[in-house]
Amino acid sequence: MPALPALHPDLAGRGVLITGGGTGIGAALTSAFAAQGCRVAFIDIAVEESRALANALTATSQHPVHFIEADLSDVATAQDGVTEAARLLGRLDILINNAARDDRHDLETASDDYWDQNLAVNLKPVFFVSQAAVPFMRQQGGGAIVNFSSIAFMLNMGELPAYATAKAGILGLTKSLAGRLGPDNIRVNAILPGMIVTERQKRLWLTDQSIAAMIERQCLKRMLVADDLAGPTLFLASAASAAMTAQWIIVDGGIL
Repeated sequence: MPALPALHPDLAGRGVLITGGGTGIGAALTSAFAAQGCRVAFIDIAVEESRALANALTATSQHPVHFIEADLSDVATAQDGVTEAARLLGRLDILINNAARDDRHDLETASDDYWDQNLAVNLKPVFFVSQAAVPFMRQQGGGAIVNFSSIAFMLNMGELPAYATAKAGILGLTKSLAGRLGPDNIRVNAILPGMIVTERQKRLWLTDQSIAAMIERQCLKRMLVADDLAGPTLFLASAASAAMTAQWIIVDGGIL
């Protein structure tokens, strides 16, 4: 299992917004930033799980953890969520664009509407949530954006073409935003997870056999879990990576 993330003292008191922060990978990130003494808000549509997480973390953290219910596929609602997060936190320094849905879909049957809906969840919010967050970061003299892509588009996975397109697009967007925002002292980087075994993944897609097959391809012979992404995300959000922008880190156990 992953070791506890290193402590990054510069993160204490920083305002952090995480999209999709209520379950799975997002919940691990919300917990990790709260443990660093950050002021944390997260956006999600999973109301029951998100409220439970926010309440549990608020009871044990230095600052209250705020859950904001919002549908990120609606631009106005998503951007209102960013404004609400900045109000609740009193500042916004760090944005983690984590939210995604890796639903499987077929080349022959995917419709025009489905394609638009998929990218409206997996790609569009990365831009428009960032757009809304940047003015608040400028007020603080800088900030950090960490976008979540995926190695899925590198593996020739034929069962999720729209998702793979979105995740590849996030890397292009990361490079473009880094170029635009560097003069504002706002860094933009990305993380590409491999097979991260969450409850949702096990419920919908993964089997013991498929997990074992992926572990066989990895250099590290163990199952990767959501907590494995906490350390790299904290690193990219913190002063430890102060000279890094327009870059990405692959966290996949070393797939061969």
